[in-house]
Amino acid sequence: MVDLEKAPPARSPEGEPVPRADGEGCLVVAVRLPVRIVALVLVLPVRMAWDALVVAGRFLRDTVLRPVGRALAWLGRALFVWPLVGLWRYVVVPVAKGVGWLGKVLLVVPAVWVYRWVLTPVGRALAWCCAGVGAVLTALGRGLYAGLAWLARYLVVVPAGWLYAWVLTPIGHLLAWCGRGLARCGRGVLWCLGKAVTGIGAVLYWTVRILLVLPALAVWRWVLAPVGRALAVVGRELLDALGHAWRIAGHLSRAVGRALAALFRWTVAEPARWVYRSVLTPVGHAVRDTVLRPLAEAARAAGRAGRQALRSARLSVRQARADLRRTLFGEPERTPSVDRREPSGAKARTLGSSTTALTKD
Repeated sequence: MVDLEKAPPARSPEGEPVPRADGEGCLVVAVRLPVRIVALVLVLPVRMAWDALVVAGRFLRDTVLRPVGRALAWLGRALFVWPLVGLWRYVVVPVAKGVGWLGKVLLVVPAVWVYRWVLTPVGRALAWCCAGVGAVLTALGRGLYAGLAWLARYLVVVPAGWLYAWVLTPIGHLLAWCGRGLARCGRGVLWCLGKAVTGIGAVLYWTVRILLVLPALAVWRWVLAPVGRALAVVGRELLDALGHAWRIAGHLSRAVGRALAALFRWTVAEPARWVYRSVLTPVGHAVRDTVLRPLAEAARAAGRAGRQALRSARLSVRQARADLRRTLFGEPERTPSVDRREPSGAKARTLGSSTTALTKD
């Protein structure tokens, strides 16, 4: 959305307009409004055309393109996918299995037989022959190596050692002596250059010190340092004043907050608590004792009566079912139960009679 309304300018307590913090003046505000209007006039037709195209495209997609696409997909599956699947499943796979079986019978089995009974014995014989030839060639190679080593030692190594000991070593000593002399000369030249560079550096140092460092030090010591001390004193005083003002404002704010809290407590909280404790609680207890508890007792009594009625109905239905079963099928036969446990009194009498019989005997 383009904001076409201009915000009212801020004003000071005296009524004078206050300049904005972002530095925008009247010229910027006057130019912004025509630019926004022109942008709105130019963008509005484009946005309306875009929305119309979007709606038309969605309608065309939902009503034409999507059904046509589904029909083409089904037609493609019916004309291409299903025939190819049937061809692969019922033609290509059986033919491939038959060709594989024929290849195994006509190629793999004969090739395995040839490898096992022809190529393997021939290969072992060739390996044995190659091993013998290799042993002969190894012996010849060792002899040739020994001869070449003897020739190389007496034709190359011994002359090279003599050349190193009697020719290259004296020449190397001579070149080392010459190099040491050149090194001494180079050190002298470098010492002279070092002294010259040291002198030039001292001159440059004192020049920079006199022309730059001493004036800058004087400006720092006699101008910037006193000004910095004065500004530090002023800033410290300002910070102290702000700190005191902040603390005093905190105390005032705390006092105002406590006053408002007390006012809220005595005007709202205490009356509400008194009403709850002195009015609502007795009313609630009276309603509970006179209405809710009798209703609860009546509900419990009704529940008990309903449960008893259901229990009586279940017993009646069970008795009627038993009577109907006895009427249709007769009384069921009952096997008399034999209690194998002898009562304690009979057991005592039996023990007493057996003791008496033993005594008589």
